[in-house]
Amino acid sequence: MDTARRAEDLGYSTLHLADHYFGPGPALEEARHPLQTVAAIPAMMAAAGVTESLRIGCRVLCIDYHHPVVLAKELATIDLLSDGRLEPGFGAGWVTSEYEALGIPMEPPGVRIERLIETVELVRAFFLGAELSFHGSHVTARNMCAVPASVQPEGPRIMVGGGSPRVLRAAGRLADIVSLNFDNSSGQIGSDGVRSGAPDQTMRKIAWVREGAQDRFENLEIEIGAYFTSVTEQAQSSTEQVAQRLGVTSDELRDHPHVLIGSVAEIVEALEAQREIYGISYVTVGASVLEEFAPVVARLAGQ
Repeated sequence: MDTARRAEDLGYSTLHLADHYFGPGPALEEARHPLQTVAAIPAMMAAAGVTESLRIGCRVLCIDYHHPVVLAKELATIDLLSDGRLEPGFGAGWVTSEYEALGIPMEPPGVRIERLIETVELVRAFFLGAELSFHGSHVTARNMCAVPASVQPEGPRIMVGGGSPRVLRAAGRLADIVSLNFDNSSGQIGSDGVRSGAPDQTMRKIAWVREGAQDRFENLEIEIGAYFTSVTEQAQSSTEQVAQRLGVTSDELRDHPHVLIGSVAEIVEALEAQREIYGISYVTVGASVLEEFAPVVARLAGQ
């Protein structure tokens, strides 16, 4: 829990967990995914318990790994016990080898996205303390009232994340925060996913969000994960090293919205440009750069 305490001390606004369950082994290697040691839900509550103002979330919960009503109650409980600091995120799932390792059927994208939409709708109703009468194609809840209701007047702000047209249109319609991600349809992290986050592709994603949101677009917050972040005076060489590891060219990583490599001043300039170009005002970085990124947080917090 030192990470949560330190994040709060350094001025970060929110701590997000991820939602992955496979441990070291062939499935993790096939996905090329970093290891997540702790489960999201209990870790979120533990982080809330050792902090006072830090918001607590998950970027993002895979809806196929959780029963929707149980998940809604767990999240509402975290919101209650944290005095209204919950900021949950939801996604349709994408890591093929994790589904296989867990023995969970990975249904076609359209089915998973429908389940995502229904889960978000149910969770919103649960947060409001509603009498539940929900009869979806994939989610059912009936003959009970939702307790505990959220202690936040309108319920927690909900994030929905993804990289495909249908997910992002749904996010625009349903979410308060839209998380722009790679197109991970290959089921693993790779060069194609990285290229799907390039500037031109990010503009397309914003357009899909706008289509879904229509006249509520201006009320949305757009979030992005800076998966490749390094605060350094040696930006060129650092970028080349990252490009080699990812199997792309260094030119492809210049001005890439998911890449923040440079000095504090250069990163601040890049983030200000992202806000101007894409409307991105919410950036998530990994715990490994918590300390080195803190001067950027200090420069931009609240702007």
